[in-house]
Amino acid sequence: MSEPLSYRPKTGEIPTSPGVYRFRDETGRVLYVGKANNLRARLANYFAPLNSLHERTRRMVTTATSVEWTVVGTEVEALQLEWTWINEFDPPFNVKFKDDKSYPYLAVTLADEAPRALVTRTTGIRGARYFGPYPKVWAVYETIELMLKAFPIRTCNNANYKRAMQSGKPCFAGQIGRCFGPCSGTVTIEAHRAIVNEFVSFMGSQDRKLINKLTAEMKDAALTQNYEVAAKRRDQVRALDAVLEKSAVVLRDNVDIDLFAIDQDELAAAVQLFIVRGGRIRGVRGWMVDKELDLTTSDLIDSIMLTAYGSGTAPPREIVVPELPDDAEALETWLAGVGKRKVRLVAAQRGEKAALLATATQNAKHALMLYKTRRSSDFVARSKALEDIQEALDMPSAPLRMECYDVSHLSGTNIVASMVVFEDGLPRTDEYRRFSIPESTDDTDSIYRTLTRRLAYLVPDDATPADGDVDATGKRKKFRYQPNLLIVDGGQPQVAAAARALRESGVTGIQLCGIAKRLEEIWLPDSDYPVILPRNSDALFLIQRIRDEAHRFAIVHQRSRRKRDITSVLGEIPGLGPARVKVLLQHFGSVARLKEAPVEAIAEVRGIGPVLAEAIHRHLRA
Repeated sequence: MSEPLSYRPKTGEIPTSPGVYRFRDETGRVLYVGKANNLRARLANYFAPLNSLHERTRRMVTTATSVEWTVVGTEVEALQLEWTWINEFDPPFNVKFKDDKSYPYLAVTLADEAPRALVTRTTGIRGARYFGPYPKVWAVYETIELMLKAFPIRTCNNANYKRAMQSGKPCFAGQIGRCFGPCSGTVTIEAHRAIVNEFVSFMGSQDRKLINKLTAEMKDAALTQNYEVAAKRRDQVRALDAVLEKSAVVLRDNVDIDLFAIDQDELAAAVQLFIVRGGRIRGVRGWMVDKELDLTTSDLIDSIMLTAYGSGTAPPREIVVPELPDDAEALETWLAGVGKRKVRLVAAQRGEKAALLATATQNAKHALMLYKTRRSSDFVARSKALEDIQEALDMPSAPLRMECYDVSHLSGTNIVASMVVFEDGLPRTDEYRRFSIPESTDDTDSIYRTLTRRLAYLVPDDATPADGDVDATGKRKKFRYQPNLLIVDGGQPQVAAAARALRESGVTGIQLCGIAKRLEEIWLPDSDYPVILPRNSDALFLIQRIRDEAHRFAIVHQRSRRKRDITSVLGEIPGLGPARVKVLLQHFGSVARLKEAPVEAIAEVRGIGPVLAEAIHRHLRA
């Protein structure tokens, strides 16, 4: 038995999304499958002190050697995926499900004289149109309940329908107004058939055109003060909107696909494979890919197909990918040879497969984030990265303190720069700094100005710290700490500008380099050729991470300044407070559109009258 804490994931690594988790033993056998609306909160319960756990739970967590999870979109999807995997893996610590019924469907009996909607677990009704399957029977009843508000079609059984038609007395559903079938006498068989066709069309296409039409009718009725009709259309729109929120985990019974999702950056890609058989997710597989230089998404998909099926694993007839590769036909031919049958590559754009692809992509994003976080927090990997950087840049010692600078602006305005600090390969967010640059000719000039200001705080090695350079304890202030390595975001021009600032400052003992994003090469001062680090090296990964952090920090600062400037410009107008400024920006989307808007359009905004609209228009045009 293993110590539970030996495989316990860090709290920050576990997502707070809904999902399904699995505990495995040392042989890989699934011991327990569970679902959670919040994975982080749920898994924390298993790693409480052992003496506080139930005996069965304590035995499970001490037998397990690993825990893994799969993120889904909703709690209903988590429920469905849990049910599928409990039946798939038969975990010994789960409650056994004795009832293994098929999934329920919503069926419309189009072959009947007056078609009806019903719930069924069989698919053999002649001439019926099926929708689903649904994860639980209450889900299909809920769908019928919602749909009947928009399409009140027949729901009574055939015996009640025949009795009502013969007697001329409506069935119970018709008497209470829940069915507009012919037996109620309110519609003809032809009119009822038209309502049924609308019902089937909406359920089959999930098209929002009908919702848009009903919304327009609701607004028209409200304008003419026909509030009863407006309320009815409102309820219909709400019902149809609720129906559109359909589970992405359960597909049709005849769907057999392999679905691949990818999330990637410059160095690595996370791949998530959802194996769907009989409309259910039977397995999930994920792996990381170290990307080569200039590897396109098309090349990446080729590589993934070779990895997944190169060992002779037979592919299904349909494979869903994020986008079709350039050599899709050749790849389909190769896959057909492996599987001994025709295979089709599909890029899902809409519908249930696109919804499932979105769920898989969410898992891929989390896997990539987890990979990068664990790689950055690995002490051995960080130490190796610092040693490789020292060797590649010919430094006398490892760069234990690195500072990276990036410049951000909006068409030459609101120019800002960022400084981020990494010590021992980890970020020191408390030492990040922002710089505002009043004016600049270009990015190189901005880099020069920023580093000139930053280096002014450093004292040359042979000088005495000036007044104000030390705090009350006699220690040098944080901003006075001298880095071993300065990194700028850019190539030769940016490095040259930074070198000029470093030279003029008189500060020595600092190595300088720049990282050019196009080919991820490292540039040194006065060098005609860049330093090329291996694409999958920890050294390049660390430099890229500090560069990306500097870029993120600069962008956040630049956007906050831009928002503050916009608010301050509008705040100068008398009578225009923060609440009205927010409403104006939400209505027009930007100050540029607000400037172009006529006075009449501004006056139509909630809370803005003709007088204030004229003042806004005049101020922005001045």
